[in-house]
Amino acid sequence: MRTLDRWLASPWRRAVLAALAGALPVLAFPAPSLWWFAYAALVPWILLARSAPSGKRAAYDGWFGGFGFMLGMHHWLLPNLHVFTFVIAALLGVLWAPWAWLVRRFLAGVPSRSRVMAALVVLPSAWLAIELVRSWQGLGGPWGMLGASQWQVEAALRLASVGGVWLLSFLVVAVNVAFAVLASVRESRVPAVAGLVATAAATSAAWVWSPRPDVDGRARIAVVQPGVIGGTDSGDRRFDREERLTRELVGRDVDLIVWGESSVGFDLGDRPDLARRIATLSRETGADILVNVDAHRSDRPGIYKSSILVGPNGPTGDRYDKMRLVPFGEYIPARSLLGWATSVGKAAGEDRRRGTEQVVMNAGHGLHIGPLVCFETAFPDMTRHLAEDGADVLVGQSSTSTFQQSWAPEQHASLAALRAAETGRPMVHATLTGVSAVYGPRGERIGSWLGTSASEAQVYEVPLATGVTPYVRFGDWPAHAALLVLAALCLTEGVRAVRLRRSAPAPHAPPARTVHEWPAHPGH
Repeated sequence: MRTLDRWLASPWRRAVLAALAGALPVLAFPAPSLWWFAYAALVPWILLARSAPSGKRAAYDGWFGGFGFMLGMHHWLLPNLHVFTFVIAALLGVLWAPWAWLVRRFLAGVPSRSRVMAALVVLPSAWLAIELVRSWQGLGGPWGMLGASQWQVEAALRLASVGGVWLLSFLVVAVNVAFAVLASVRESRVPAVAGLVATAAATSAAWVWSPRPDVDGRARIAVVQPGVIGGTDSGDRRFDREERLTRELVGRDVDLIVWGESSVGFDLGDRPDLARRIATLSRETGADILVNVDAHRSDRPGIYKSSILVGPNGPTGDRYDKMRLVPFGEYIPARSLLGWATSVGKAAGEDRRRGTEQVVMNAGHGLHIGPLVCFETAFPDMTRHLAEDGADVLVGQSSTSTFQQSWAPEQHASLAALRAAETGRPMVHATLTGVSAVYGPRGERIGSWLGTSASEAQVYEVPLATGVTPYVRFGDWPAHAALLVLAALCLTEGVRAVRLRRSAPAPHAPPARTVHEWPAHPGH
């Protein structure tokens, strides 16, 4: 132990170890998808911060650990953003500094039972506060929320219907804190075990009592994934392939056909010939087609990414313009200062414009759909609002073609499982180049994924459901509760500081100073 302490005395060694410890939870996400590892992945990071010689050093452990977590979660951006990937990871890593400081505050030394019990609530709450801050789309959005690692666990999906991904993150961190205490503080094992029992009880209660979606019908929805198509004329050739794949759906009795993000590279107002070709496909297949246009609009200035529903007579008038844009990928924040990013990576040469409101579309056959574009599927509030507004099916249109050989396509596809479970509505995740996936109203996988090597049209039997989940009804209540916990902590700490100041002994009075009588001047 002393050898380890001496080794950790070097700030740089400790920083490297913190970054590695912070990166460990990434293994719980796709592609590795070691979901079970999430429940112990934070333990090394917690033990390191707990052992910090000072609060300041613990904060640095949090910063470097956050850097490792963000870099590991977004490492697939390196070929595109280059040095900016490190800059973004370093800036966002600061968010974990207060969390690590709190780890030391509650778990350093031999913590009392009350401190351990408090840590089981405060530390997960502080983690949720971090996820809440970085959920702002200007900071990159809520990609990689810890609870999202549980997308394929049935019990976790049940919990998501109660408190969303927020509740999952809270419980995962609480379990990690309990395991860290069990591993390091023998005297405090009783409250740690109590925390694990409470987590198991909460999970069991949610399993038994939370309402299940009532399946009351089915819809046959087709996903058209053209695959990778490059070259200067890729827009025309992609459209040709999508047209050919869609024509294969004739006679298959589908209710809706979904194309991926940027599936049409030309504004349909400028290219009425393309609108007519899509309308012809709609008549032949008997289904409306949801396409996604990435182009300068003909009726207003700027580039928009727009989900447009096309029926047998052409565009139906239902249109959704993407509201939350990807920083650097679709716009450059403070372009006057950071515009040079276009010279070192594949940042947006021209900013996309934002839409102003979400839209629920009537796709015929009694089917109402709520479209989202690209990383908007990472935002649980957006799907919750669509469910509130009457969407029967959530539809995410994505591309991820830039990141084909990375973990990004599978990470993105997994998010739809959580959004489906949270809202009790099925979700279709349709991409240009994979991974495309469909999930039922409980977050269960429907059919097979279309991988990054696929170029085909696949039909899915999608169960439709009614009812309102607790998450849709009550919203992000775990995040709000976490903020109340932290506010109570600040109030308690403030009162404690005042009491300590009042009870401190008064400083000793300085000794009286003697007045010296100087001899009179001879002249007086």
